[in-house]
Amino acid sequence: MPSLSSAVLPAGTLAQSPQPTLPTGDGLVLRPWRTEDAPLVHKAFQDPLLHQWHIRRSESESEARGWIDGWLKAWSGEDNAQWAVTDVTTDRLLGRVALRSIVLADGCAELAYWTAPWARGQGVAPRATAMLTRWALDEIGFHRLELLHAVRNEASCRVATKTGFALEGTKRRALLHPDGWHDMHLHARVRGD
Repeated sequence: MPSLSSAVLPAGTLAQSPQPTLPTGDGLVLRPWRTEDAPLVHKAFQDPLLHQWHIRRSESESEARGWIDGWLKAWSGEDNAQWAVTDVTTDRLLGRVALRSIVLADGCAELAYWTAPWARGQGVAPRATAMLTRWALDEIGFHRLELLHAVRNEASCRVATKTGFALEGTKRRALLHPDGWHDMHLHARVRGD
């Protein structure tokens, strides 16, 4: 069935080029994942705070390598794009930032992030989020980015607010965590904000 409107972003918008490396200009770089990141991904996912706000845990470095393999392959599928956030000088893994649930035709995606326990308090998540947001909206041409976090996750709410994602509402009992259903704040930015 033909559409009555044109796609915001045509198929191939992402996959036609290799996944880019995005320097923030303030000490961080967003780069494609590497297999050798697996030990630090596994280590990060042993942290109780990550367990509190995420629904996955890593049982082994081998499992983390499998995640990384999937993250790398996802770029060509154009429905998910994941970056390692690293220190520009040492290349040490500090966190992750991603565009998930990408719908190119609608020009929409969900922005997500986590910070490794050894990098908290350094502004990693807001700096990486700001860079990925600029790239997605201004360079690629996405129309809308959404950001979801558990209502009780005040640190994520601060990151969303600090990076210009307006609070649009609360999705009640929207995500099942090990401790039960969580209400989720929905924040968003649209091109031109």
